[in-house]
Amino acid sequence: MNKQIQKPHPLPLLAPQSPSSQPWDSLCGTPSWALSWLLAAQHILVLASLLCVSHLLLLCSLPPGGLSYPPGQLLASSFFSCGLSTAMQTWMGSRLPLVQAPSFEFLIPALALTSQKPYQVTWAPANNSDVLSPCVGTGCPSLGSWDDSLREVSGAVLISGLLQGILGLLGGPGRLFLHFGPLVLAPSLAVVGLSAHKEIALFCSANWGLALLPILLMVVCSQHLGSCLLPLCPLRTPVPPTHTYIPVFRLFSVLFPVICVWMLSALLGLSFTPQELSSPNFNPWLWLPHPGGWGWPRLTLRGLAAGTTMALAASTSSLCCYALCGRLLQLTPPPSHACSRGLGFEGLGSLLAGLLGSPLGIASSFPNVGTISLTQAGSHRVARLVSLLCIGLGLSPRLAQTLTTIPLPVHGAVLGVNQAVILSTGFSYFYSTDIDSGRNVFIVGFVIFMALLLPRWLQEAPILNTGWGPVDVLLGAFLAEPVLLAGLLSFFLENTIPGTRLERGLPSRKEARGPVELRKAALEYELPAPLKNLYSLLPWPLRGFCSSPEAPEDEEQGPAEPLETLDLLPSPEQR
Repeated sequence: MNKQIQKPHPLPLLAPQSPSSQPWDSLCGTPSWALSWLLAAQHILVLASLLCVSHLLLLCSLPPGGLSYPPGQLLASSFFSCGLSTAMQTWMGSRLPLVQAPSFEFLIPALALTSQKPYQVTWAPANNSDVLSPCVGTGCPSLGSWDDSLREVSGAVLISGLLQGILGLLGGPGRLFLHFGPLVLAPSLAVVGLSAHKEIALFCSANWGLALLPILLMVVCSQHLGSCLLPLCPLRTPVPPTHTYIPVFRLFSVLFPVICVWMLSALLGLSFTPQELSSPNFNPWLWLPHPGGWGWPRLTLRGLAAGTTMALAASTSSLCCYALCGRLLQLTPPPSHACSRGLGFEGLGSLLAGLLGSPLGIASSFPNVGTISLTQAGSHRVARLVSLLCIGLGLSPRLAQTLTTIPLPVHGAVLGVNQAVILSTGFSYFYSTDIDSGRNVFIVGFVIFMALLLPRWLQEAPILNTGWGPVDVLLGAFLAEPVLLAGLLSFFLENTIPGTRLERGLPSRKEARGPVELRKAALEYELPAPLKNLYSLLPWPLRGFCSSPEAPEDEEQGPAEPLETLDLLPSPEQR
């Protein structure tokens, strides 16, 4: 009996071969609603790992004390701001299917602000339990409330949102992005993948057995079983019967391992919920985050210094994230107006997070982009469903609190695998450059080593003590940001050290795309038609957020210099 095999519209039928050989243009399709909800739930688990890790690291750095409100509400507030920011980013921002979340670029200045000497805080698993214990000793601060410290951090987040919004409005970072060649992106992404290894190892060390199990399952599902196609059972059996085959294990290579290990730890009675995230108080089922719920953000000079570093580091990280997401979806690098919109709406998201009392700002999430690379599935529908789920969790602190019951080693495993994917994807940018060139070898080695060395040196030999708190916070936070240091060093060296276009991995003038090809390639970044029709009504400063309807992609039609970032990586035919 012959069975008719129907090619699914959103995820094309794939031959059983290596997942890495599949074309990325299949990622731009829209999956079915059932698959979209499952993929969105997968991204929520990755986002929950990032939120729990970031909040725990920040709360453990504070003096021994506690919050005057349940920690579940603090987590729900972060989910709520992430959901709103993700919706704005996918609809009006960069238009890439990027999940917005707090990043480690916000955590480092926050640590510098709360303690002014984050390098003196020690971390270790407790002697008689598997939870993380903060610094205890004569040199640690006294017991008190965390509310005032978090209000000052929220003020820094608010300032960073204002600064990042202004940067996006002026369009400066978007135009600088035109000069982000492979030798700027590759070291920066490599540092992104390496910079969080200490924190990830810290959480995995709570129970290495429970951390290695999800890592093993994620590797097996995404790589060994990645090309295994299984039939998707339809809700209604059509006549004649058809079968749609999808790579189930690869698509859910994060969801399945996390759920399995989470259930296993619950059955074995293993509890790894840290005291800082546990909620002895009652968490309501329904709660509306609102500005000033725990007091208004406190604006100080120290907060201004930390907020400035947050804005610069988050902008650098997000620009690299835009390029990486476009690379994975096989799109051209985002044009300057898309980058400006993206940074502008990220600043608006951080501003909203600060007003809601969240201690961490909003940026494009690298772990979620790593999930897209791992599963080879990304779409705008999934990103918008993620925003809806985030808003739902933000309205229910009780539901948000349940995500803290995921064991800490599982959080470390999820982030570890995704950071490894970011690291390897960053290395893929070297394919288009002449890596044997002495110029390129120096840039790559110097940038990666110095970006990781300076924060380490600052931890081991803290000598920044000018006597004025704001300057100490600014210098301490700036020199402790590995992603910001990597971006600045690589951008400076790549654009000042002489080198040929072939050596730098840039296309020749003859290989550069024409205006027609550029307009067709940039359609993914255009605003929706209703918003684009309002172009003539926008004030002049806001017109940098979108290309002119009469002359799309005007910046690429000028001199050939902006075209240097097009085709940063070879096409599949050239590989």
